[in-house]
Amino acid sequence: MDLFIITAAIVGFYVAWNIGANDAANSMATSYGSRALTLKQIIIIAAVLEFAGATLFGKKVTHTIAKGIVPIELLDHNLVVYGALAALLSAGIWITISTYYHLPISTTHSIVGAMLGFGLAAVSQNHLTIEQIKWDVLVKIALSWVVSPLFGATLAFIVFSLIRFILLDRYSSESVEHVFRYLQVLTACYMAFAHGSNDVANATGPVAAILGYSGTVPFWVLFFGGIGIATGIATWGYRVIETVGKQITELTFTRGFSAEFATATTVFLASYLGMPVSTTHTLVGSVIGVGLAGGLASVNLRIVQKIIFSWIVTIPVAAAMTISIYTIMVVFI
Repeated sequence: MDLFIITAAIVGFYVAWNIGANDAANSMATSYGSRALTLKQIIIIAAVLEFAGATLFGKKVTHTIAKGIVPIELLDHNLVVYGALAALLSAGIWITISTYYHLPISTTHSIVGAMLGFGLAAVSQNHLTIEQIKWDVLVKIALSWVVSPLFGATLAFIVFSLIRFILLDRYSSESVEHVFRYLQVLTACYMAFAHGSNDVANATGPVAAILGYSGTVPFWVLFFGGIGIATGIATWGYRVIETVGKQITELTFTRGFSAEFATATTVFLASYLGMPVSTTHTLVGSVIGVGLAGGLASVNLRIVQKIIFSWIVTIPVAAAMTISIYTIMVVFI
């Protein structure tokens, strides 16, 4: 089991690195797109606050990923180890491929799809029945994926519209934007902290299951996840930052502030409720909401379509990869 724990820690770190490279990049992409922060500043701020959010508030969502989808308490622990490792590997490989192609996929989709694949594989081998998979939790998670981008888009649209009505239409646009350059730094920090609190579970949830999760998450697991996210941002995060920050719509400081505030508020509420929402969905929805406040023509629909397609294929791809890897492990190990 010591070997499996070491392996789980390494693979969990790999997934956390992927989350930093792909998903955590979302938390700071609008600051880059509006030029409120340089890429170097983004990496430093995001690394510190993603780590803080992960270690201080990552427990609730980790619980949902660890045992909220597959009833691991009903399975032999060796099968849980194989299944959780297969889920981590599948999610990690898919996120790496997506990051290479600059696609801001949902790492939450990846790990939820992967854990579902583990559950279905266990059903196919008669270790579980199909009814024992926690479909009610999956439905709630799926609904949150619809609600979060809509909520983010609506909130961002309202915030930017109020800024435009109260400030931009009454005062010098240049002076207003100058003030919001500094305010956007604060919302970027808020966004990074909120993201760390939610998405660290995509790496730590399966690791907690491998360790025999019984309701508490060892601090070192969250710590390891936080370090992995910070490393991912620092090494490969720029690829997705450019896609979200520059290619969806033109971002000024007021627009970037609106998108980040809406996204961070939505994600932090979800973390408080223990719900693994998609930060990618939420941020892209918020950026679109800000863009729509300036008219549909200001939104790059081609990039949006490309992003949505990557969202759709993530769950079945991650599930299929997990089933394959899990089956190989059970047969040959």
